[in-house]
Amino acid sequence: MSPAAPLSVIIPALDAAASLPATLAVLAQARDLVREVLVADGGSRDATVAIAKAAGARIVTAPRGRGAQLAAGAAAATGDWLCFLHADTRPQPGWVSEVASFIADPHNREHAAYLAYRLDDASAPARHLERIVAWRSRVLGLPYGDQGLILARDFYRALGGFPPLELMEDVAFARRIGWKRLVPLKAAALTSAVRYRSEGYLRRSLRNLCCLSLYFLGVPPRLIARVYG
Repeated sequence: MSPAAPLSVIIPALDAAASLPATLAVLAQARDLVREVLVADGGSRDATVAIAKAAGARIVTAPRGRGAQLAAGAAAATGDWLCFLHADTRPQPGWVSEVASFIADPHNREHAAYLAYRLDDASAPARHLERIVAWRSRVLGLPYGDQGLILARDFYRALGGFPPLELMEDVAFARRIGWKRLVPLKAAALTSAVRYRSEGYLRRSLRNLCCLSLYFLGVPPRLIARVYG
């Protein structure tokens, strides 16, 4: 990490000891870009906090819930640019140069970038889901938190930041940004497919679609969380 680097990476975490080390290891290799890593912990009972501290990350204690944790992490960040990243999501080769190029363009101070969605699963259903996510992100302007989200801190504040929602905070914030101001990057973010493998790709995908539909119908996120699991 370098105090002169522009990017603060905010990771919301809750009992993420199994996945967090790999993510932190990737970020540690991006010293020219990453100024600091902030782990916004929502009350982990495992070794999440100890792992984050050992890796040199700053710990931000926040109320449980991804929206509140992301907001707390952003409030504590010191970088001119912010990157919101899930604990089980690892940026892949090429991400540093692409993000650096995005940041270097003054036009992008009022835009947000996101990484391509990839799953750590070689199966055909995983490739099919990746194509669906690419379509959803490009056409509907709805990249999710497991794709990373990079934007200027001033732009983040002007948008009002992440709402303190238990679920669907990424959807709500993407709608604030607007699809015309979302920029897809070619570099990928590799995310754990453990939930899809354990529940089945069709079942999990239908559950996620149900949650999204309920959100657009106005159902409170705290109730949607019960469906999400």
